Amino acid sequence: MSTKKNAADTVIIKKYANRRLYDTSSSQYVTLDFVRELVKSGRDFTVVDAKSGDDLTHGVLSQIIFEEEARGENLLPLPFLRQLISYYGDSLQSVVPSYLEATMEAFSGQQEEMRERFAGTLQSPQAIMEAFQEQSRRNMDMFGQAMQVFAPFVPGAATPDKSGPEDQPAGESDDLKAMRAELDAMRAKIDKLSG
Repeated sequence: MSTKKNAADTVIIKKYANRRLYDTSSSQYVTLDFVRELVKSGRDFTVVDAKSGDDLTHGVLSQIIFEEEARGENLLPLPFLRQLISYYGDSLQSVVPSYLEATMEAFSGQQEEMRERFAGTLQSPQAIMEAFQEQSRRNMDMFGQAMQVFAPFVPGAATPDKSGPEDQPAGESDDLKAMRAELDAMRAKIDKLSG
């Protein structure tokens, strides 16, 4: 799905101290709405600090999400936001971005199928709910598979019957114990949601 893009195709946007954005490809000042449209059109771009050259793309994209949410375009549910915030500083923090990226890529790949499914079921609210539940089951299965990928990095995590502290390997660090507990809690949530 991802194609290698030519660096010459990348739009460079400079952000100045006064917070203004300048599109170097068109030699004009632009707004966050312009950046939002670049995202929607799939155009590759980078936002850099005009003075230092530091990459500010992440912050600008986060700002767009914040503004969309503030306008009432609530795409991110409260439980998701709370859970996401709880991972900052957590031992799983380094795993979360890769997982979210993989999940969004899978979701994007299924977008057209989901649109067709929902368009074909618009007459029946029950059919819409069933299609949504089926997609949720698929996503939970995918999440379970993703968690299995990380199981080799956590001693004893690949064997689901080992759940008690007495089964933990001797000499396991506190970080590994905490990670094991978090993985076990996530597995329990997955089992509960998919059951």
